[in-house]
Amino acid sequence: MILQEDPSVDLDTPTGPMRTYVYRPVAPGRYPGLVLFSEIFQQTGPIKRTATLLAGHGYVVAVPEIFHDLETPGCVIAYDTAGADRGNADKIGRPVTAYDDDARAVIRFLRAHPSCNGKIGSIGICIGGHLSFRASMNPEVLAGVCFYATDIHQGSLGKGGDDTLARMKELKAEMMMIWGRQDPHVPNEGRARIQKSMIEAGVHFTWHEFNGAHAFLRDEGPRYDPALALACYGLVVDLFKRKLTDGDLPVPAVGGAEVKH
Repeated sequence: MILQEDPSVDLDTPTGPMRTYVYRPVAPGRYPGLVLFSEIFQQTGPIKRTATLLAGHGYVVAVPEIFHDLETPGCVIAYDTAGADRGNADKIGRPVTAYDDDARAVIRFLRAHPSCNGKIGSIGICIGGHLSFRASMNPEVLAGVCFYATDIHQGSLGKGGDDTLARMKELKAEMMMIWGRQDPHVPNEGRARIQKSMIEAGVHFTWHEFNGAHAFLRDEGPRYDPALALACYGLVVDLFKRKLTDGDLPVPAVGGAEVKH
């Protein structure tokens, strides 16, 4: 699909206006909406390219600035050591409730958008993976994707920590969790803790672990794995096509009556 980038919008939140970027198909019609949560560097070139890739599959994609109350509107943090330090300081510089308020603001925006059909999915990368996980606790979200979501296993998102592990039962969306085994930010024991909590909470999810480093999806830098990124994008598009269109079917209960065809 041919795309267009709409003028950015500043959404009202309890912590001030949140700059949000919108990408959607040019073709008239109404499409499902996706919230894309960035890494700690906000809307960089790789994040914009991810947004346009998703929009090209028939979605209205909204990318909020996750540190809008700490950085100036339009701020893009550099992919270097100083930038990582700055982004990590921002990450713990705001309460988790502010992230949750922001997610609800973007969901409301998408559901009211004239090009959106009201069906909402969420996707995020790194800290954005954690934010996508929490955003998926909102009942409007039907599917959530989390790329190597940081901090969930140790409750360290935001000022004073977070309660994500304790809120697993609130997840009604189908979740897709994608990890790199060579990612030091979420080690084996951390991934195991998250998976165990999701199973015990009865979350509907798929779990994908690949031989990849942290940031293997980002198409800049030495850790980018193009083949792995392509495979993962295929998984993501398949999930959203199934959950955000009219073709989704419920999974029959184990031991239930045989489905007649």
